[in-house]
Order: sequence, then C-alpha cells, then structure tokens
Amino acid sequence: MPIPNHQLYSPFRTTLSSSSSSSSHSFTSKILLLLTILPVSLAAIAFILQWRGGITDPATLSSPRGSHHYFPGMEPSPLSHVSHNSHSHSDCVNLGRTNSPSFPYYHNWKLDFEASLTPKICVTTSTSAGLEQILPWMFYHKVIGVTNFFLFVEGKAASPEVSNVLESIPGVKVVYRTKQLEEQQAKSRIWNETWLAGFFYKPCNYELFVKQSLNMEMAIVMARDSGMNWILHLDTDELMHPAGAREYSLRQLLLDVPGHVDMVIFPNYESSIERDDIKEPFSEVSMFKKNYDHLPKDTYFGMYKDSVRGNPNYFLTYGNGKSAARIQDHLRPNGAHRWHNYMKTPNEIKLEEAAVLHYTYAKFSDLTSRRDRCGCKPTKEDVKRCFMLEFDRTAFIIASTATEEEMMKWYNEHVVWGDKDLKMKLLRKGVLTRIYSPMVIIQSLRESGVFSSVIASAPSLSKENFLLSIDSSNSSRVSASVTLPSRKVGRTKESQAATRKALSVESAAFHEVAVPPLSPPVVDDNDLISHN
Repeated sequence: MPIPNHQLYSPFRTTLSSSSSSSSHSFTSKILLLLTILPVSLAAIAFILQWRGGITDPATLSSPRGSHHYFPGMEPSPLSHVSHNSHSHSDCVNLGRTNSPSFPYYHNWKLDFEASLTPKICVTTSTSAGLEQILPWMFYHKVIGVTNFFLFVEGKAASPEVSNVLESIPGVKVVYRTKQLEEQQAKSRIWNETWLAGFFYKPCNYELFVKQSLNMEMAIVMARDSGMNWILHLDTDELMHPAGAREYSLRQLLLDVPGHVDMVIFPNYESSIERDDIKEPFSEVSMFKKNYDHLPKDTYFGMYKDSVRGNPNYFLTYGNGKSAARIQDHLRPNGAHRWHNYMKTPNEIKLEEAAVLHYTYAKFSDLTSRRDRCGCKPTKEDVKRCFMLEFDRTAFIIASTATEEEMMKWYNEHVVWGDKDLKMKLLRKGVLTRIYSPMVIIQSLRESGVFSSVIASAPSLSKENFLLSIDSSNSSRVSASVTLPSRKVGRTKESQAATRKALSVESAAFHEVAVPPLSPPVVDDNDLISHN
C-alpha cells in the first residue's frame, strides 16, 4: 500500500524545523553574550586606565588647577595624625570627617571659584555664632555659587579659635566690632536720615536691626571694591533655596534675572521641626512651612487656623523674606530685609519658586539664647520695647519665668509638629513641604571632611598676633561716605535728639521707611468665614 506524501516527508520536516529553531536560539545566545561582555570589558579597560592615570576624568577639567588629585576629605590632613582627645573645642565635635568621598563635585575643600563664576555674588551677615553653625552655612552657599562673604563678628564668632578659622577661608572678610568700628559707623549718613530713625535708641531687636543696617552699608562698598555683581544679607540661621533654576544654583538663578531688575525678593519658608532634640538644624530638618506668597490664597485662608496652632501668627517670626540687590551706584540698605537706592525706586521682582529657608527656634536652646542676649524685663509691656514680633515676646517671657520642664512643654505645644495627622493634612494641601537639598549638600560636605579640613588648615595665632590681625582686618574697612557727628548704637534718644538734622525735601522722596521683620497676613474670624 503506497505511503501518502505528507506522511513520507513529515519526519524530515520535523527535523528541519527543530534544526532551524536550534540555530536561531544559538545565534540569539551569542548576541546576548556579546552585548554582555562588550560593556563589561570596556568598563574594565577604562577602570584600569583611570587607575593608572592613563586618561583624565572629565569632571576634573573644570576644577581649579592643582585640585584634581583628591576628592574632598581624601587629601592628607593634619587631622589624621591628631588624637581625638586633642579636640577640645566644642565647634569641632560635629564637624568631623570620614573617608567617604561622597561629595565629588568640587575637588578642593576651599571651593575657591571666584575667578570663574559669573555673576559674582556676596553675602553679608552680622553674627555671634560658632563654627558649628557658620561653616555649614558658609560652605553650603559656596556650593550654590556665592563667592565672597563679609562677616561682621562679635561674641563667640569674634573669639580667636573661631575668627582665625574664618579668616583662613578664601573670599571671606572678617570685620570685628571694635571701638574703632563703632566710631566709624557713628559717622554714617544713616544717622542723619529718616528712613531708619524709628529704630534708633531702642534695645534688643531694634538695636540689632540698626547694627545690621550699618554693617550692610559698609558691605555694599566692600562688595563694589571686590567686583561683586549681587549682594544679599542673610543671618546664619538662613539658607538660600534656589528652586526654579536650571540647576540648583543661586548663580544660575541670578544670571537669568533681566538686566533692568535691581532687586530680587526671595519669600521665606519657616522650619517646622518634628522633634524637640534637634542639634544640627541644617542636617536634621526637612519640613518647612511655605510662604503666603507661594500658596493659593484659598489654601492660605482655608488652612490658616490649622497652620497657626494657637500661635500669634502663621509664621513664628518674620514672613516678608529677604532680598538680593544688584551692585550699583547709590545703593543703600533698607533694613535687614530689603535694599533701596538714594536716587531712584528700585525695579524689583519676587520669585515664584526660590526661597529663603529660615531655621527659627529649631533648637530648644534657642529659647534661652534669645533670653540671654536681651536685658529686658519679662513683662508684656517691656517686651514690646525690645521685640518687634509677638512670638518673640511670648517666647522671651516663657524663657525668663518658666521652669525647664514648663519650657519644654510649651516648646512642644507651640514649635514642635508632633501631630502626624495634622502634618499629613497640611503636606497634602501644600502648606507644609519637604526640602532635602540643603540637608544632602551639608551632610556630604561634612562626610567629605570639608569642615574638618578648614579647621585643621587654619594657622594658630598667639594673643598678640590675634590682636594685630583684628587691627589689620578692620584697618582695611571702608569709611562712611558722609561724615556726621559721632553717635553710638544704643545711646538714649534724648541725648542725641538735639544733634539730628532734618533731610532736605528733594532727597526725602527716595527715603522710604526701612522694612522691618513683618508677619504674614493675619486672618480673623470674619476672613475665615468668608473663605469657607
């Protein structure tokens, strides 16, 4: 019986199909093997060449000359030969180093890029803080593009072990509060003008406000002489947050500002701590309350009661932000928060994303430190004479009259955000927000040994040499532009009122009253009803 053709060729077809499938599978396997081996081989070759110095890392091409041999914190340091017992200074306890090269973007701990950065940005501050606060604050701002710092120091910041380190850092000018400085500032034209007159001859915060303004006036001339393009006034508990730029860079942010703009206003966000045992706010705080200017008005008014939590205002302290001014002729301070011009009204813009992060009352010890800096009586009447903002007044009274246990209880009720449900509600609404960039940058700087390197590299000074360095530093200060009768910050108004002169009508038009620290808009019960 003849066999059908389809049965005769069936085994052959099966064998052919199997052979074709096997061949295809083998070819695919070879391709996959080749694609796996090739990149691994190239990576191995690159690693060997890099290790032997055969090729240059592209990341080092833009670094300063002579700085490409080590990651920050990996260079030989005198600290490696010093025992831990020898570090008795309290500022150095939390500024230690590790061997982890976790911040490889800058290859020199000095971060000295003044010549290559445009625009050139400087920051001025008046401070009495120690290294544990100033160094993270300063080097964070170096990372985001600030080139120069004009530090007006007193108290702890003016001590030899602190100021000696600060003076060793490139781009830093330290000015000490000496009798010579006070005599020089007593001749400032500011004393003969009306815009700051409402703050003269008052204690505590008012005296500080005048002192900051006088220091800012001197910093303007220093900035101009140093070739700066922009100047900011910041406290050492404030960090710039350059959100909205193409890169996380204050330099890039100001580079994009149109040329006709004279002043840029940065709304402030306020730290919202979640524990009462914060030691290093810059490294431990990530939650902030947004500014009124960065919130939809319906959200601000609708969430106002939940946001305040029984405190006098939406923010604990000020809510009117800080500003950067373009260096130009006739520039002057307008209080610690703004700048102005003697000859015109500045053109200003307010940024929609960038902000100043204000770490206020972030540590429990901030309660007592404010108390110790002011000699006012802890009464409701006397604190009005000393403090501009209501929360500061209340905090001063609590710190002056309550026990340690009562202070801690009050601190947890009014400052610490312990209610998880309320936090989640305000985070979802956008009133609270998480910001991690400063925390990551500062922690990376610390782990890379930047802070310990600058401390170890500072030359030691004897008492005699330290006094000479103060004279040398202050002798290079600029003089006030107009000489006026001498007067001293804090003297009584009665003793000086007779020597003050009125401004001419022509110049008074440009002398708007100095902008003090202001609270955000207050919402009363009628406002809440109208927005519900």
